[in-house]
Amino acid sequence: MRVLSVVHEPTATGGGGLFERLVVERGGHLDRWVAADGEPAPGPPAEWDAVMIFGGVMHPDQEAEHPWLAGELGFVDQALSDGVPLFGVCLGAQLVARAAGAWVGPAPSSEVGWFGVDVGDDGATDAVLGVLPRRIDAFQWHHYTFGLPDGAIALASSPAALQAYRLGDSTWGIQFHAEVERQMLERWFPEGRAELGKPLEEIWAETDRLLPTWNAHGRALCGAFLDEAARLTG
Repeated sequence: MRVLSVVHEPTATGGGGLFERLVVERGGHLDRWVAADGEPAPGPPAEWDAVMIFGGVMHPDQEAEHPWLAGELGFVDQALSDGVPLFGVCLGAQLVARAAGAWVGPAPSSEVGWFGVDVGDDGATDAVLGVLPRRIDAFQWHHYTFGLPDGAIALASSPAALQAYRLGDSTWGIQFHAEVERQMLERWFPEGRAELGKPLEEIWAETDRLLPTWNAHGRALCGAFLDEAARLTG
């Protein structure tokens, strides 16, 4: 299985984390495109069996500050047109929503840290989100949110924002960071300390308690997506 990981930060801090590792563990071929480097996509979307798009410190409507975003949005639009299985995480979910014609913009309130997320009835029966419990303690780091694209189905939510959707039968977006691993947070927390809203010691205490279960959820979620992508493209 050929999978493209689209990232927007140096891979030590903003790569695909657990999701990328799982592709390799399952025997898949993983390619990575660091879109923020300004290089064009390494090929048309249909060259891959699945595309995963991850987060970044930039926002999905900042082409003026990040001109490369226009090229990535074009790539996502083509992937949607081609029916290539897509999975967007945080900024990735926002970019997919925007490419699909939905509104994106500042959230009424930011979520940075651990927050409760409810998986709805449609999420509970979804081929991908359905592997999660109905209530999860999710790791978040976002200041933007998105509207539901036309024809999409809401799968999960929190009081602050829509948290997950499915568009058609091959595209998923999640606002929370199911890919995050401890070594990523060891860089994120000090660098983004001013955004945390809690003392660093308190955030680490929550993380020590919640991260093992969260990583198990992340493996299940990514595995379900890869299984569904294999079924769709096989």
